[in-house]
Amino acid sequence: MVSVTKKFQVTIPREVREDLNIKSGDRIVFVKNQEGNWELMTITALTKRMLESANGEMDP
Repeated sequence: MVSVTKKFQVTIPREVREDLNIKSGDRIVFVKNQEGNWELMTITALTKRMLESANGEMDP
């Protein structure tokens, strides 16, 4: 559990940062998935997911 500051900032717990490979200076996005849940990921991870999805759609 984390708290939200008056400026709507949160500290990402160490375990989450390590699991998601988040480093200082990384850009983070929040993405709503098909189930309606929000996911936190780096721009790099989102780009990779989008490229994999696009490549899958192009396969015959």
